[in-house]
Amino acid sequence: MKLSAKAGAGWLRGLCLCLLALPLGAADPAWQAAPEPLRRVLEAHAVPHTAAGFYVQQLDAAEPLLSINAETGFNPASTIKLLTTWLALAELGPAYTWPTEVWLDGKLERGVLQGDLILKGYGDPYLITERLWSLQRQLRLRGLRKITGDLVIDNSAFVDEYGDPGLFDGESLRAYNVVPDALLINFQALRLYFQPEPAADRVKVFADPMPANLALENRLRLRPGKCGGFRNGVKLELEGGAARDRLIVSGDYGAECELWSLTRSVLTGPGFAYGVFRSLWEETGGTLAGTLRVEPDALANFSADAEPFLRVESPPLGDLIRYVNKFSNNVMSRHLFLTLGAEAFGTPATMDKGRKAAGLALQRQGLELPRLRLDNGAGLSRQTRITARGLAQVLRRAADSSWYAEFMSSLSLAGMDGTLRKRFRAEPATGQMHLKTGRLDNVYATAGYVHAASGRDYVVVILQNYTDADRGPGEEAQAALLRWVYEQ
Repeated sequence: MKLSAKAGAGWLRGLCLCLLALPLGAADPAWQAAPEPLRRVLEAHAVPHTAAGFYVQQLDAAEPLLSINAETGFNPASTIKLLTTWLALAELGPAYTWPTEVWLDGKLERGVLQGDLILKGYGDPYLITERLWSLQRQLRLRGLRKITGDLVIDNSAFVDEYGDPGLFDGESLRAYNVVPDALLINFQALRLYFQPEPAADRVKVFADPMPANLALENRLRLRPGKCGGFRNGVKLELEGGAARDRLIVSGDYGAECELWSLTRSVLTGPGFAYGVFRSLWEETGGTLAGTLRVEPDALANFSADAEPFLRVESPPLGDLIRYVNKFSNNVMSRHLFLTLGAEAFGTPATMDKGRKAAGLALQRQGLELPRLRLDNGAGLSRQTRITARGLAQVLRRAADSSWYAEFMSSLSLAGMDGTLRKRFRAEPATGQMHLKTGRLDNVYATAGYVHAASGRDYVVVILQNYTDADRGPGEEAQAALLRWVYEQ
């Protein structure tokens, strides 16, 4: 039958309207169990039905409110830090601290140490610059001014098994890739500042802290105009071989830029510790005649009952997990993981000991996580796996413990702080969700607690592993489900 042009056009419009009326994912019934706001997002972005897991359960309910692909193992990215921090709390207790010791290998007379100063690290994950300065001040109060020998670092409490910091994604300068070290200073990271000085036709570049053994070569050119482009036109290269001690800054920087900064990692763990120690020591009038030595048996010549010249303790674990979870600090989480292994099986700590210790701790808590695959405890891995239900079990166990307040307060508050400070702002759910987020290329996850408008409390786990999950589609799906839970 032949249709007229007018009739044909009407038939085509009718067909289009029928197609638009069909759900986008109608051919795939897997998402039909999802709440409508979530289902719309998943279907609109054609998310494969095997590529995401969701689990929602009221804290005092026996059965979940929502369970989709909840027994499938997914990459959780940084939400695995919830498991690491909870096990650390459960096994070590919130008052646990890490010591750092200072030993004098020589005589101290009239402010002069005739010999070496030894720093012995035990894995303190938060030995930041301010605390190192405080340690040095205590040394001066004890009469030490001049060191005629070397600064000897004993970092043997952790085995050096972590390899190139750029191994994960080739970004060896990025602070999130810093590898563990038993004497880790300031997360082995410095803040680079860029200040245009048009009158002098240059860009001033300076670092805080500035390690004494780092060569900072400024090749930046000042160009007319505003800020713009990738990293405001700044290019960074790290040279110096294994020492990683030569940082070259180049590119074109706009003259109308204001003071701008970024954080990067340089040197090695011991090299950074030595460089920052020396800089701070000399800034306050101290002298260090020697250089760096790394010795795993630096205390071998001391008697078993000898005491260090100075011993300082880290802040308690209950405080430190806030930095791990709110700001997703990878190297701090790895230190917790290694410490679990060291406490269970002795030093030196290794990742394998950490994995074994975590497994035993889960058994003691009666938690069976059959799809669990732990790598480094931080989520900076393509091998880590956990199920949505398994991570929810961990969260429910934490909520039933004496240290729930410490654990929950370590998570980001929606719209207020941490990695969630820019999400769910100025809306009813602001401040009503304590969550941990995690993101890798094509991985986006969120897990934690939601205090709903009804007054009920829910555990929520979202694990998404698909193309562009770490971008708009993944965030849309998370927002849809979290707001739906809040409205329950």
